[in-house]
Formats: sequence, structure tokens, C-alpha cells
Amino acid sequence: MKFGAQSELKLKGVHPDLVKVMRLAIERTTVDFAITEGLRTKERQAELFAQKKSRTMNSRHLTGHAIDFMAIVDGKGTWVWSYYEIIANTIKECAKELGIEIDWGGDWVGFRDGPHIELDRKAYP
Repeated sequence: MKFGAQSELKLKGVHPDLVKVMRLAIERTTVDFAITEGLRTKERQAELFAQKKSRTMNSRHLTGHAIDFMAIVDGKGTWVWSYYEIIANTIKECAKELGIEIDWGGDWVGFRDGPHIELDRKAYP
């Protein structure tokens, strides 16, 4: 699989290491996915924060260190958690192979953010 034009646009401005991980993951995944958010403006972040779709104004999206994705099943986006686990496991395997440290929002305690992948804050301050 490959990313479509919209996903490629969303990867513009994203840290090259995260782009490498995502491009390898889309080739290897058993569940298709699209990039829905990459680099964000402060205005976009404020909008998402106001809508309670983000819990911070200090998002890693503002610096290109994070992406959000959506699982695609039968040609349609889905929020079924099990698909996000499958995709995230593929992304984690690809990151490990490339020696790039990432965090999946689905592993977070308290606020699980299944569509969110970011570069590790310690390795990528």
C-alpha cells in the first residue's frame, strides 16, 4: 500500500524521521490507514483545544513531531479500536527497525489517543 495524495500533503512539514516510519508502515500494514493531521498551526491547535479534541496547546503537532491517522476498512474510515492496535503495532515495529523512538497515544494512561503517533520527547526534544 501507499499513501494517497491527501496523506502525502499532511506529511509536509513533519519531521523526516517520523515520515520514514510512516512510509514504511503503510507498505507493511495489514490494515490500510490515512494521515489525517500532521504539522498544525497554533490556530488549528486552539480550535481543537476549544473543541476538547486536544488536551494541550503544547502539542507535538506544532513542531512536526506528531501525526494522527485513521484506519481505513472497506474504503471507509473507522474508529474500531482493534484496527488502531494493529496499525500501531506495525508502526512500532517499523520504528524499532529504523532505530527511531516513537510513542503511541494508545499506550498513554488516562487519555488514550489511538490515532496519535509522536516522536519520543526524550530522543526528539
